Amino acid sequence: MSTFDQREESFEKRFAHDEELQFRAEARRNKLLGLWAAEKLGKTGAEAQAYADGLVAAEIAADADSRVFNQISKDFAAAGIDQSEHQILRTMDELLVKAKAEIQAGK
Repeated sequence: MSTFDQREESFEKRFAHDEELQFRAEARRNKLLGLWAAEKLGKTGAEAQAYADGLVAAEIAADADSRVFNQISKDFAAAGIDQSEHQILRTMDELLVKAKAEIQAGK
């Protein structure tokens, strides 16, 4: 195998690893986000877990971020909870950073 082939293979493995990490981080972020939203919606226990799990399931869709955002926005509006788009998006970003850190720390 030539040096070029080895570098190409290395880049492909790194890309696959990075994509897997991103997928796992987004799924974990959605779980954390679901628990955050469930708390604001007054859900506890199994009901909160089920709500969060529903957002994790959205991760397999091509437009997962917008589906998750729209679901939370709709649920907040229906419950009369005042959260701006900016607040929800900021929380999504913060929780993605937290999720990546947890994964990298082996949690």
